[in-house]
Amino acid sequence: MISLQKGQKIDLTKGNPGLSKIVVGLGWDTNKYSGRADFDLDASAFLLDQNGRAGGIEDFIFYNNLVGGDGSVQHTGDNLTGEGEGDDEQIKIDLANVPSHVERIAITVTIHEAVARGQNFGQVSNAYVRVVNEVNEQEVMRYDLGEDFSVETALVVCELYRHQGEWRFNAVGSGFSGGLAALCANYGLQAG
Repeated sequence: MISLQKGQKIDLTKGNPGLSKIVVGLGWDTNKYSGRADFDLDASAFLLDQNGRAGGIEDFIFYNNLVGGDGSVQHTGDNLTGEGEGDDEQIKIDLANVPSHVERIAITVTIHEAVARGQNFGQVSNAYVRVVNEVNEQEVMRYDLGEDFSVETALVVCELYRHQGEWRFNAVGSGFSGGLAALCANYGLQAG
C-alpha cells in the first residue's frame, strides 16, 4: 500500500495489472465542539472531458444521482453524520468501462448546508481518501489530507486521470470556498 503526499501523482493501473474495479473510500472526523448541527459531508465524483468540463448533470455523481458514466461510476449512498470507523462514503469505479470521452474523474467532498450551519473544513480532521481493489479488498493507495484547511466548504480530494492508456491518481487536496455550487461552476455545471 502506498501513502501519498499532496500534489503527488502515481500510476494506478500500470503497476497493478488487471486492476479495474476499484472503491474510492473517503473518511473524516469532525470536531464536536462546533455542535449546533451534525456535520453532513458529501462525496461526489465529476466525470470530466479533456477540457476539465462535465458534459451535463449525468457527469455529476452525488447523493441525488448515484450512478453515472454508463454505470461505470456508482456512489454507494449518503452518510449523514460521519459517525463510526472506516470509510464514511464510497464511490465504486469500473475503470475499464468509463466512457472514452471521460479523461478525468475528480473526487470531491463538500459540507452540506455549510453556511447555514456555520461549518467549514477547519473543523474536520483525519480526512483521507483510499483506493481499494474491489475484487480482493486490498488497499492500493491512501492519501491523508492533513489539516491545512480553514474556511473552505468544498475540497477537491483527488483526481483519477488517463495517461497513455493507463489510469493515474493525483492527490490534489485543494480547497474551495462556496461549497458545491462553486465546484459545479468550476467544472462547467450549473448547480440548480
